[in-house]
Amino acid sequence: MQVVVAGGTGFLGGALVQALAAEGHTVVVLTRSAGRPPAGAVRFVPWTPDGHTGAFARDIDGAGAVVNLAGASIAGARWSAAHKRTILESRLQATRSVAEAIRRAAQPPAVLINGSAVGYYGPRGDEIVAEETPAGSDFLADVCVQWEAEANRAASPRTRVVCIRTGLVLALDGGALPQMLPPFKFFVGGTVGSGRQYWPWIHKDDWVALVRWAIGQPALSGPLNASAPNPATNAAFAAALGAALHRPAVLPAPAFALRLLLGEMADALLLSGQRVVPAAAERQGFTFHYTEVRSALRAIFDASPSA
Repeated sequence: MQVVVAGGTGFLGGALVQALAAEGHTVVVLTRSAGRPPAGAVRFVPWTPDGHTGAFARDIDGAGAVVNLAGASIAGARWSAAHKRTILESRLQATRSVAEAIRRAAQPPAVLINGSAVGYYGPRGDEIVAEETPAGSDFLADVCVQWEAEANRAASPRTRVVCIRTGLVLALDGGALPQMLPPFKFFVGGTVGSGRQYWPWIHKDDWVALVRWAIGQPALSGPLNASAPNPATNAAFAAALGAALHRPAVLPAPAFALRLLLGEMADALLLSGQRVVPAAAERQGFTFHYTEVRSALRAIFDASPSA
């Protein structure tokens, strides 16, 4: 099968591309960088995700699946008005380009797996959150609602759309985990804010496996929570991280200090959370390899003794 991946050079996209190629699929990575030579079963195709289609659409026409993960980093900079526009528009324009190419295809792909995030739900306290839970009302929720709406424009009797609402992805080669390590390594790690907020998490290997599984499930469409079955409170997460690093987790980061440092982003990404469960995946038979945060973190650090 040919699988087209937008955002295939990033943290998650790169891991997915490697896994798909290892499975024997032909993988086309849509990239802003022109002229990259092929790498085995992986071919790089330039595109400009500006909301319009282009020459890249030839690779979507006849593909078996498309995965769209393109978008600016949410945590890459303080949330100024300009950066918030970049976060939103980068996702909407890339998704609009992909959806338009799918709609125009003579042989559209059977599935579009489109990025989204657990931020869709907004702050939820200790409420258990499944895919049927309505959207929140903060900035990230609004981004996810608009992002998913653009993706759903590609839906048709020939193309199903799955919006993968990703939680905190755990790995050492990207994402948030490496940024959490320095305080713990210097014995000053601990909870963030109250520690009672839930952090929905997923091991990177399970995230990759979930996307590959979703591509092959013809009855699956709609939202899909990419989070482990047992979300952890921040306090439990900090304790598990400290244990994995053989460090204490006793020094909290005060909420007021994080707000001074990060502004609005502190509340959205650190001080609030969602008790998300992967109801749709479990209902349709997906099995998570890592279900407890302690064992997930222990596996990550055991596999990389130099971390």
